[in-house]
Parts: sequence; structure tokens; C-alpha cells
Amino acid sequence: MFEGWAGWVGTFTGVVVITVAVLPLTTLVVWLLARRRVAEGASRSWAWRASLAEVGMIYGTVPWVWMILLPGSRAGEVTGRLSLVPLRDLFAMSPGQIVGNLLVFAALGVFVPLRFAALASTPRVLVLAAGCSVLVETAQFVLQLDRVSSVDDVLLNAAGAGLAAFASRRWWSGPRADGLSAGRSGSAVRTGTAGFRARWRR
Repeated sequence: MFEGWAGWVGTFTGVVVITVAVLPLTTLVVWLLARRRVAEGASRSWAWRASLAEVGMIYGTVPWVWMILLPGSRAGEVTGRLSLVPLRDLFAMSPGQIVGNLLVFAALGVFVPLRFAALASTPRVLVLAAGCSVLVETAQFVLQLDRVSSVDDVLLNAAGAGLAAFASRRWWSGPRADGLSAGRSGSAVRTGTAGFRARWRR
């Protein structure tokens, strides 16, 4: 039984199959979240937008990160390896590796600006993706997964998120991600702050 589960969650093929298999469940989660938000008084458009963004960034990122953190054949036996010279590994990568690295945080690039107004810009998405990539590469090194922690992976991961954000900018560069228009956002923030202060005084 353990070997069977290892075949599912411990191989690239298994992770891909699981990702495809849970797509209907993911769609159901989006629908349930949106329905709950509408029931709580949110606008239908914002409820669907926020729910899709939250689920989409998780669904589109976790499988890639999981595959990156799969241990190699000598995991635990060899120390972590670092490659800190930019572009040195890039020219040795296959086209498939390059595309895969570009897709790791592409979902973040598409959905984070939709959900969080504070991150609705391509440079901020680049910084976020680079930070997440550094964490993943650090985990590879610390956990001794028999993988190379490369600065080129960080560059490609961030570039993929930035390109995805740039390509989807018409989705998030218009209405604010919190569902408020520019004219109402300031008053809404002030009202929310005042309510918080009143509750705090109590």
C-alpha cells in the first residue's frame, strides 16, 4: 500500500494524474466559495472573481512546487548543491525544463493581482514570485533532496510569473480586486477603520 501511494505522490506522472483528477473538486470549491460570498452580501461578480483567484492560485501552483520538491535517487545521501552564477545553468537546460520553470508560479502571476489590489502590478508579482522561488530552492538545499538549487531557476520562475501577470493585465488593471470602485474605496476603508476602532474601545 505504501509503495502504491508513493507511486502516486512521489512521481511526476502521479502528481499530474492527481492534479487532473481533482479538477472537478476544484471547480466545486470555487462554486461553493462564490455562493457563500454572495449569500453574505458580496456582489456576484466580485464573489466569483475572488473565489476563482484564490482557488486558482493554489491549484495552479501547489502541483508544480510538489514536483520540484520530489527527492532524487540519492536524497539524504548527498549534501545540497548550489549554483549561484546567473545564466550558467540556463544554457544547459532542455526546452522542457525551461518551460516547466516558467510555469511554476505562472498561476500566481495570473490570479494574485486579481485577488489582491496591493499586488496588482507586474513588478510586485515578480518580487513575490522571486521570493517564493528562493524559499523553494532553499528547501531543496536544506532538505538534501539530491537537486541543484540554482539562481537560474529563481530567474525563470519569476519571469514566468511576470509574463503571466503581463499577459493577464486586462483582467486586473481595471476594477479593483476588492470589488470596490476607485471612488468608494477610500470611504470604505475609512468606514472599516472607524468600525474597528469602535469595537476596540469596547
